[in-house]
Amino acid sequence: MTQDEMKKAAGWAALKYVEKGSIVGVGTGSTVNHFIDALGSVKDDIKGAVSSSIASTEKLKALGIEVYDCNDVALLDIYVDGADEINPQREMIKGGGAALTREKIVAAIAKKFICIVDSSKAVDVLGKFPLPVEVIPMARSFVARELVKLGGDPVYREGVITDNGNVILDVHNMHISQAKDMEDKINGLPGVVTVGLFAHRGADVVITGTPEGARVEE
Repeated sequence: MTQDEMKKAAGWAALKYVEKGSIVGVGTGSTVNHFIDALGSVKDDIKGAVSSSIASTEKLKALGIEVYDCNDVALLDIYVDGADEINPQREMIKGGGAALTREKIVAAIAKKFICIVDSSKAVDVLGKFPLPVEVIPMARSFVARELVKLGGDPVYREGVITDNGNVILDVHNMHISQAKDMEDKINGLPGVVTVGLFAHRGADVVITGTPEGARVEE
């Protein structure tokens, strides 16, 4: 089974958590695109979706799924999204697709976070994947210097502007054993919009695409 087939298995397996008549939180990325395809197969049974990115919004609308503004929805039953890394504590690094802030907002209003990944995303310790930090442009150099003090090697993601008009610093060579603590430290830096650590709001359900199919951990 190819990596894309494993992503597809995970994406379609998340469909069982979609309740009739609900508004579904939808994330961003290649694995989520498979979930959006799956959601299209039940579009007449759901009310619509709240999306974490312009790209996902366009894909949802193309399938005829109504997309609601996050400000108009107080609570979501589920939020389905991928991860760049996930540890055994279900803490994640997200933001490879630069949608981390919107993803964190949608996750915050969801009762249940369902993380869909292929097996390559599972790690014992977070940090091999460069940690994305969304930063207000004028603070880029200051935040980069502070990230060095925290033990990282920040690299400006050139040519990338987030949906919010900000820039991304990717922090290499981090060994994140205390993810909640590191999330707090980085989020506390002036100019940081948010860090791609999802530790305080980790996953409630992990669906992993494997060569044998989807493995669900609740």
